[in-house]
Amino acid sequence: MIGTVLLVSTLLFAFAAAFCDTQGKTRQAAVAAYLAGIAAIGAAATLFVAILGDDFSVAYVISYSSIDLPLLYKFSAFWAGQQGSFLLWLAIHACVGILLVRSGRMTAAGRSIYHLLTAMLTVLVLIKSPFVPADVIVFDGHGMNPLLQDPWMAVHPPIIFAGYALLAVPFVYSIESMIKTPMDGDFLIPMRRWTLIAWAFLGAGIFIGGYWAYKVLGWGGYWGWDPVENSSLVPWLLACVLLHLISVARERCGAFYLVHIAAIFSYAFVLYGTFLTRSGILGDFSVHSFAGSEIGLYIALANAVVLLFGLGILTVRIERLPKGAVYEQHRSRDFFVLLGMLLIVFIVAIVFFGMSMPLISGLLGESAAVDTSYYVRTSLPIAVPLVLLMALGVLLPYGSGCIARPVWIFVISVGGGILAGLVGATDILSVLLSTFALLAVAAAIEAFRRQQIGLGGMVAHVGAGLAFLAFILSGTGSQTTTVILIPDEPQEVYGHTIIYRGQMFAESGNEKSYRYEVDGVLYEAVTKLRANGEDAAREPAIARSIVGDLYIAPSPTSGGRAELILHRGKTVMGINDYAYRYESLAFEPQGSGKTLVTAQIALTDGEEVDDAAPTILATETGGTSQPIEVMNGKFRIRLTGVSADERDIRIEILPSEAEEASLPVPASVSTKPGISILWLACVLVTVGGLLAAAQAENRGKGGGSEV
Repeated sequence: MIGTVLLVSTLLFAFAAAFCDTQGKTRQAAVAAYLAGIAAIGAAATLFVAILGDDFSVAYVISYSSIDLPLLYKFSAFWAGQQGSFLLWLAIHACVGILLVRSGRMTAAGRSIYHLLTAMLTVLVLIKSPFVPADVIVFDGHGMNPLLQDPWMAVHPPIIFAGYALLAVPFVYSIESMIKTPMDGDFLIPMRRWTLIAWAFLGAGIFIGGYWAYKVLGWGGYWGWDPVENSSLVPWLLACVLLHLISVARERCGAFYLVHIAAIFSYAFVLYGTFLTRSGILGDFSVHSFAGSEIGLYIALANAVVLLFGLGILTVRIERLPKGAVYEQHRSRDFFVLLGMLLIVFIVAIVFFGMSMPLISGLLGESAAVDTSYYVRTSLPIAVPLVLLMALGVLLPYGSGCIARPVWIFVISVGGGILAGLVGATDILSVLLSTFALLAVAAAIEAFRRQQIGLGGMVAHVGAGLAFLAFILSGTGSQTTTVILIPDEPQEVYGHTIIYRGQMFAESGNEKSYRYEVDGVLYEAVTKLRANGEDAAREPAIARSIVGDLYIAPSPTSGGRAELILHRGKTVMGINDYAYRYESLAFEPQGSGKTLVTAQIALTDGEEVDDAAPTILATETGGTSQPIEVMNGKFRIRLTGVSADERDIRIEILPSEAEEASLPVPASVSTKPGISILWLACVLVTVGGLLAAAQAENRGKGGGSEV
């Protein structure tokens, strides 16, 4: 297939580019790098064409797309599976390689290492290729998981993988700077710029994933400390460490070795997280994990090669790195930054241990995972001094000097503790973290006013401070209860009047909504339906306000549904005191491998007789059916199965739409104070990183735009 040919071409051109760069053939290397990028993009375009063209001769298209899948989600079907997401990663990585060649900032040694990473990713894509032909030809695919059919999930994976791909650049700059002579600090400025972009993209992807979980999954949170979630968080935290160490290294060449360690581990943990996600090790512990496959071994080998290669170069060259103290005195920004980064490393170690527990325990015996409370209990005591250091550090200059002590920032910080108390936080750590979080916000603004931090750094620090405040307000301050909501009966919940207004079914038949009136305003919780009418994915109703959200997640019951097996020619009594008689079946080919099966069923209550003709659309991948009204709309039946010999059929008995809509529905109702602050904080952190990257060409020392 053309896609496989293009992948092999990517591999060969990447190797050629690496070889030419090592031989000093810059022009030929550039041509090969361009061709590798074009081939990778071509392979991605080939998969897009197959998905958009409903080419079900490709196994990947069958698994993640279908004819009736909306266009937006056909695009996102590209990265819905392992194979497609690896190809997406490769395509972005190859495009970045072209940018590196065009910029001319990286030496031939650095470019050759980057091209070898391109080859490594290409090998992984070839091992788990999205272009494998289907075993059998089908006329329609399985479609996409309804949970993933959301606009936020259409953009979340590409942004995450852009962050992964971009983190390869700081790694390459690190290796390049250790190989070349002399080992000066020229690499710090381009490394910082690329790290900022990677950090912003990876952070944006994480934030979008959290918002999707909050908006769609209905469990009431935005971060569940899932091992796969953590696999993205760890490299993002390490990239944050790398950014701050670069700022120190621009002042103190003795910190070069710390920069190299951070750059190596940042990219190594990208591969390690990919290994955890794709190997299947977390299959029983993460809702995000892919099923097990042989590719896990190859990812582990790639991870080992990258980590050992980087650490090996550092070990060999460390004696030749510039020497010197990493800080002048304790009362300096250098020291505060280094201490803060050490605390982040402690948090990284905690998260790494937690997310790796299934792997570690599996090697020792039976696999197990840590409880989510483990992360909060261990991270909260570290977060408190970390945020305090973040606040005080920006008020200090590099080298030596006195800390700026404007009274107003300390007065404002008290508001954080007050807010924590108002939402019910009583433990000292939560109150302190809220207090220091507002202190960090005010300190960043004051440092920017004094020109001790740049615009990008100020925006990102304000966002980080607000995020820590929102963690306490929306987490510790949240309240949850379960109530039975009866249609049109007002109920008081957490100071709000909630009236359940029943269900509404969409004309398309692919979704229904539970309508809630909160303080006089109507909100809807949307439930996506499968083709057979069963619930597929539920989105909560969220009553948003500046101070917080009221979160309503319905938990509907089966609503009196029952199944009944009917034997042809025999009368069977149902649970609703109606008699059913299955008379015959009719088959009508629909094309594309589909057959419409119609059952003739007679129903009676002893007085009235109704002839019903429920249908099921049989396909090679299963069957779909819709309920039909019977007995003048008193209830509905749905054909759900037919035996191979056609002697028996299975039907489902459902209440009428009006009756189902009027049933009481249990719902989980919770408050989320300050949650809007968190979404604002996420935007500010991302924007701050991008602003700092845009100003990163400023070579002035002292942190003109540092984060």
